[in-house]
Amino acid sequence: MDKKYIISFKSGSNTVVTNETENDFFSLDIVDNENRFSVILKPKKPFELVDFYVEFPYEFKKGDSFFAGGYQSWTTTREYKADEIQKGITKLAGITKLTKDLARLASDERIVKYTQKPGEFHSHCYTYVKNGGKVKFWGSLSEKTGFTYFKVRMNENYFSIRKDALGKLVEEPWQVFDIVYFEGGYDEVFDKYFSLSPMPEARNRCMSGYTSWYNYFQKIDEGIILRDLNGLDRAKDEVSIFQIDDGYESFVGDWLVPDPKKFPHGMKYIADKIHDKGYNAGIWLAPFSCQRVSQTAKLHPDWLIKENGKPMLGCLGWGGAYTLDIYNPEARAYIKKFFDVVLNEWGFDMVKLDFLYSECMIPRAGKCRGEIMHDAMLLLRECVGDKLILGCGVPLGSALGIVDACRISCDVDLDYIGKIYNKLNVSNEVPSAQNAITNSVFRRHLNGRAFMNDPDVFFLRNDNLKFTDEQKVLLAEINNLCGNVLFVSDNAGAYDEMQTERLKKYLRKTDKKIVDAEYLDKDVIRIKTEQGGETCNFVFNIKKGIIMSNNK
Repeated sequence: MDKKYIISFKSGSNTVVTNETENDFFSLDIVDNENRFSVILKPKKPFELVDFYVEFPYEFKKGDSFFAGGYQSWTTTREYKADEIQKGITKLAGITKLTKDLARLASDERIVKYTQKPGEFHSHCYTYVKNGGKVKFWGSLSEKTGFTYFKVRMNENYFSIRKDALGKLVEEPWQVFDIVYFEGGYDEVFDKYFSLSPMPEARNRCMSGYTSWYNYFQKIDEGIILRDLNGLDRAKDEVSIFQIDDGYESFVGDWLVPDPKKFPHGMKYIADKIHDKGYNAGIWLAPFSCQRVSQTAKLHPDWLIKENGKPMLGCLGWGGAYTLDIYNPEARAYIKKFFDVVLNEWGFDMVKLDFLYSECMIPRAGKCRGEIMHDAMLLLRECVGDKLILGCGVPLGSALGIVDACRISCDVDLDYIGKIYNKLNVSNEVPSAQNAITNSVFRRHLNGRAFMNDPDVFFLRNDNLKFTDEQKVLLAEINNLCGNVLFVSDNAGAYDEMQTERLKKYLRKTDKKIVDAEYLDKDVIRIKTEQGGETCNFVFNIKKGIIMSNNK
């Protein structure tokens, strides 16, 4: 198949766009056969890239679905038909400055433009076209050299493979693409893809237990944590991990200074109490983030990533947070130091690492965004050693082969129907139970192959929650089917007998296997499962949270 190359690069103050495969600046080594497409760019002199992609015709057929894999953990991921639209940041995001800024910070709109036209979609790292039980799959093996994404216009029979090359200073041969192509059944193509790269041994494990975030958010203290720890006793046999989430630290970024009022005995005391129960101890960190009011940000402004000469805002949480620059030696040393304390002095066994995308929002140091994210992930693995990493808010292509578990959905919300920003669908990353379920279903193939899928929490409690009983069951069923990280945020000590039995059920990984999943219409999803040789159709209305059937 003939491919057209489009390469943009800087020459002095000008940007040059060419479709040449060789010129005075570079040559391309291209391998293009039935199952592999590889491009290595060889510079003849140093130059800076702006963009690099290849496009070609592809005949989409009636009934085809295109898989649009989201940029990072929280980004909407699903299959689309040619008459559907992949929404990006909507105009409604501008209702308030907060929603507009939040949407832009976490999204991939710095990388790719959403046209919001029928049939025009993109997918990060890998994609497939499905028709019935047949799958045509493309996947990148070169994410460490930069983010790869696939862009299609189904109604125009257009397909392209693209590298986010902005800011890449090419001084030596650079692997632009290494794409594999397979055809086969759904599980068959993913088995082939993930067999080509080393993955963590822990990906086949299951972590079941508790995380504090979705009941108290930052309003946790020693008393609440120990009460909820004891509250799990009735389900003790199904619990393997107990995680402390955000709220224990004095300020985000000041990780070595736990809030002395909330946790007067310190965090080692908490980890010891968790271990006394026989559980692994987990703790949340945003390792690259520094709250604007933190001592770290105030005392070490030179450690922070700068954009246009000012500290770059990496996220809006906690009144705004800046981002540590991993290429600053002192910042890097500080990151290593607090990990050493948390893991080796406090004794935690697992770290949930959040808002990781903030490290690679802008190209710098002659590196494109994907290279920076890869460097950041390697640093985290170096810091954590052989203990467990649960990644969150991370570009998934960069997490492959490095994290043991990974969030594959946005945050759920305490209101199933959703708050105003959910209902307006201002972006693909805002908290939403519906979006979390969608992502869990359509990223199910990652579970046990790439890492342990973390589909976020399920709920069984009756207070501080706007879920019907049916919506609670739906979320718990989906999490158990699609994930190996099964967390609840409730005080299980307040459960009645039925809730306790449900907790045991949903913390115990099912042996049901998903055979297929698809949208039947705009709001209805059908999941076909198999167990003991019998098949079942699990059909639900995702918008309303209504289970329509669960029959053989």
